Amino acid sequence: QVQLVESGGGLVPAGGSLRLSCAASGRTSSRYVMGWFRQAPGKEREFVAGITWSGSSTACADSVKGRFTISMDNAKSTVYLQMNSLKPEDTAVYYCAAADTRRLLTTSYEYRYWGQGTQVTVSS
Repeated sequence: QVQLVESGGGLVPAGGSLRLSCAASGRTSSRYVMGWFRQAPGKEREFVAGITWSGSSTACADSVKGRFTISMDNAKSTVYLQMNSLKPEDTAVYYCAAADTRRLLTTSYEYRYWGQGTQVTVSS
């Protein structure tokens, strides 16, 4: 089992920045891949960014490329999502997820473990 706890959400004006953190505990190992997803009211959960446990491979959705950066601190078993130049359309609940594989995954059904989510609200 893997437990994931997100933090760092909040209210920020358009153009601002936030950094989300996701601390992983339990049976974590180098074979896990980590991802960030988001879900806005009335919309499906969508992939935001993913990273392998080693940090050697990353992927980002086109909608956040150039603005969001995913990173991994193996010593702390923590994955981060640095969000810059935030837009009102980035408003959503952001979820951290983990999967027992070394492949980068971009679809929610492939992730087995999920955090409780953290709200990000960007005001216009």
